[in-house]
Amino acid sequence: MDAYHALAQSYDRLTSDVDYQAVVAFYEQILAREGVRPRTAVDLACGTGSVGLILARKGLDVTCVDLSAEMLTIAAQKAQALARPPMFVCQSLDRLCLPRAVDLAVCALDSLDYITDPRQCQAAIRRVYKALNPGGIFIFDVNTPEKLRAMDGQVFLDEDDDVYCVWRGEFDESSNICSYGMDLFQRQGKLWRRSFEEHREYAYSKAQLEGYLKEAGFCRIRAYGDRVFDPPRAGDQRIYLSARKGIRT
Repeated sequence: MDAYHALAQSYDRLTSDVDYQAVVAFYEQILAREGVRPRTAVDLACGTGSVGLILARKGLDVTCVDLSAEMLTIAAQKAQALARPPMFVCQSLDRLCLPRAVDLAVCALDSLDYITDPRQCQAAIRRVYKALNPGGIFIFDVNTPEKLRAMDGQVFLDEDDDVYCVWRGEFDESSNICSYGMDLFQRQGKLWRRSFEEHREYAYSKAQLEGYLKEAGFCRIRAYGDRVFDPPRAGDQRIYLSARKGIRT
């Protein structure tokens, strides 16, 4: 089964430890440093829309994009109470085509790593560039190659009263891809439903991504540690990058 089909219903429970407010707060710090005051934004690979909804509550006109219709359905349900809910679009990032350009593009929680073909990743970054207004900014994070390689052979467990999830990591040096098979047990009344999904992430290096950004036309490319303004260091598990459209210094 493809990623995020069965998982969609339980995703928010299994990621309850993710501090989305802190992620958006770091975006805001980057925006302040860059002098960007966005009015419009796109949340790329938005999942269940947690980041996009925070941006919408802050008054931005938000579009949420994801390839999983199941995840977008959950996101739309969560957005029903908002006065100005995001617009939801089902697209792959390498075919991104928004109805209007935006000031801010974000892609959270290593979602770009899920594009396991580097050529498609390049295409996605070019599409993001085209989707931004002049002076717009793209902010995203990725898992580091060190983290993905360290997942090889590891077994992880997530659970609550209604969900039990076991996943096993395997890193293939020849493909540069970390795969993890996920056995998911979801309570349905008195019974449990078992599903299996395979998730795959490509281990993009900082230099590789910076090259893609430059090739697409981005300027002012910055790399950070995990929600800190220090440069990435050896052993970091996650890094952030930001890049501007049409701003050169």
